[in-house]
Amino acid sequence: MSANAADVSPEVRDRLLEAWHGEVEAGRVYELIAARMPPREAEILRRLAQAEATHRERLEARMTELSIDVPAPESVRLSLWTRLQARIAPVDRLLAAREAAEQEEVGDRYKRPTGDAATDAMLRDIRKDERAHSHAVSDLRAGSTDGAQPEIPVHPAQERLDKLLGREKWHRTGGGWISGAIYGANDGLAAVFGIVAGVSGATGGSSFVLTAGVSAAVASALSMATGAFLAERSEAEVAAANIERERQEIAERPEEEREELSLFYQLKGIDETTADAMAEQLAKQPEAMLQALAAEEFGIAGDRGDPKEAALAAGVSTGLGAIVPVIPFIFTTGTVAIILAAVVSLVAHFFVGAAKSLVTLRTWWSAGLEMTLAGVIVGGATYLVGLALPT
Repeated sequence: MSANAADVSPEVRDRLLEAWHGEVEAGRVYELIAARMPPREAEILRRLAQAEATHRERLEARMTELSIDVPAPESVRLSLWTRLQARIAPVDRLLAAREAAEQEEVGDRYKRPTGDAATDAMLRDIRKDERAHSHAVSDLRAGSTDGAQPEIPVHPAQERLDKLLGREKWHRTGGGWISGAIYGANDGLAAVFGIVAGVSGATGGSSFVLTAGVSAAVASALSMATGAFLAERSEAEVAAANIERERQEIAERPEEEREELSLFYQLKGIDETTADAMAEQLAKQPEAMLQALAAEEFGIAGDRGDPKEAALAAGVSTGLGAIVPVIPFIFTTGTVAIILAAVVSLVAHFFVGAAKSLVTLRTWWSAGLEMTLAGVIVGGATYLVGLALPT
């Protein structure tokens, strides 16, 4: 029997709407993270997203019983910052944030009584699921799916597949160049601002600051570019080693590798007979089987990061960050240049710090203020050093 909306307490209404909003948001975040994960881990996250959708349906049913208007799911929108973080931040940090969010829901949103017995009973049931979600995410971060709870059913093929893959500890995964570019801009800005401040203190903001600043900016950019190039090339070498190792696995244990591939297909919903037939067909073409296993096991589908692209991104970002404190000295010198350099550098520190929150998952304004404070400390300390050691 439906209740009159006027008879529903604000506590019940607010809690149901809060929980509903959280379930919609959590499901979308899981989907975004899953898009970046290897197939096995992505499947687990998509099951979590589906579980969140089931919770949402239960909440909607209860709201309908209480004559509470159910919002449209499209009304819940992830902020641009959240979407960027889900696409850029390290996956382990994203999973840690989701684990913390699930624990917060268990300890707060679904635990506090609302005063309505039926609503509280439903929230307690969902709370049990959320606790299981937290454990599942924790296991996923640890590289294990053994802790998955009954509320998140595991495909029968998963256990067999995990046993086969358990001995293959040589898989590696890498990160993107975007976070490297952000940190490059951070390093370039901080380092050269310190140099500019120190030389300004020592020379009173003379033309020597321009020489020192430009030299430092060029050196920082080249250093970051070469470092990024070597790191990306190393990543490509690891991927090539993984593929070569997989090729050896196929040659040495063809039956086992064929079973692995079949199990991967079964996890995608293909029946065992068809999956076995597909794996058997691919086994007749070793290179095709190698590509399929590489894509399924460790997410290598043929496209790897370009060392030149990584070097360009790191070098340009570092150079752009490093040149900011130098700009005023291109047009003027003396006290005016020193003040302008301090102002533009600290503003740039704030924006770079805010950009770092895309990787660290902190709030943008707190990350920006922290970076600005660091700039004040670095600039102030090196300026005093320059005053103490005048040229």
